[in-house]
Amino acid sequence: MEKKRIADDLEPGPTPSPRPVDRFGFIKQDQTNSPEGITKSRSTHEREREERRIRKWRKMIGVGGNDWSHYEKRNPQVVKRRIRKGIPDCLRGLVWQLISGSRELLLMNPGVYEQLVIYETSASELEIIRDISRTFPSHVFFQQRHGPGQRSLYNVLKAYSVYDREVGYVQGMGFLAGLLLLYMSEEDAFWLLVALLKGAVHSPMEGLYQAGLPLVQQYLFQFEQLVKEYLPKLGQHFSEEMINPSMYASQWFITVFLYSFPFHFTLRIWDIFLYEGIKVVFKVGLALLRFCHDDLVKLPFEKLLHSLRNFPEDATDPDTILPIAFSFKVTKRLEEFEKAYKKKNGEGSHNGSSSTKRLQSMKSKSLSRINSQVFKST
Repeated sequence: MEKKRIADDLEPGPTPSPRPVDRFGFIKQDQTNSPEGITKSRSTHEREREERRIRKWRKMIGVGGNDWSHYEKRNPQVVKRRIRKGIPDCLRGLVWQLISGSRELLLMNPGVYEQLVIYETSASELEIIRDISRTFPSHVFFQQRHGPGQRSLYNVLKAYSVYDREVGYVQGMGFLAGLLLLYMSEEDAFWLLVALLKGAVHSPMEGLYQAGLPLVQQYLFQFEQLVKEYLPKLGQHFSEEMINPSMYASQWFITVFLYSFPFHFTLRIWDIFLYEGIKVVFKVGLALLRFCHDDLVKLPFEKLLHSLRNFPEDATDPDTILPIAFSFKVTKRLEEFEKAYKKKNGEGSHNGSSSTKRLQSMKSKSLSRINSQVFKST
């Protein structure tokens, strides 16, 4: 009976009427105000420059990515510089697989994805179905109710919830899977999701989605310390207005800026995130605050919180924000703040006080409630 309900729920809805879209496939919200993502007529010079850039990238990665490993080992600084400038959109999916380690996972596990999708069942299936329509609802690929895009998203999320039953499915994971499906096949997207959450190259992200959101709490603590250190005046203002990062920054980490930021801005961050790791989220967060610093320090609580959740358009220009982000050197301080956080919360010791554990439990419930409310408001 349960299976029949799920099958019925997945019956395709009517195909939405065609509407103008931007170059990434999102429906244009405002015909008169054209942001970066909107298709514009480009000059011959701009097109030729982009074609030269694509040729450089094709030469660097080789046919099907066969030359990538060799080139990256020989020229790591060239690769880093080119990724920071942005991966050509036509090559983004392939390059993301190469730099994330997901290609190797796919090759080592033939047939596993099909097994998970077709033959396994998940306790999260109905929950996934309920949440699917909240993921990129303005993108043409996901717009049709239970159409091809939503079916692919369901398959990837269901497969992961079976692959890692400890984590299962959590709100927010849909944004990651949805982004990946815009650039690669279902199976490729699944293994890149595995690479991210299990840590094929960088630190695993699964702690962002485990019960109590343990990694989110750690990252917010670290970010708060960085704000106090690098932006002391703003940090003091936050304290006076009783603003803490859980009120505005948790989704930065859970979705790596996929939630509520312009898509062209997010793509540039993801290019760097997949190559350099989570530290870029801290850097971009600091850059956003520094860029808006002089305005933010003047605002009272309600206006301050609104501004932190709704950055102005000029603050989401990657060519402006990323150079500011790269000016922050945070690696060493992040390590130190991680140790301080774990010591503060009694991790690594069996002698953590009951009051500390109760406080952590309260924080976990509060943070989970905030994140649930934010996602449900979409």
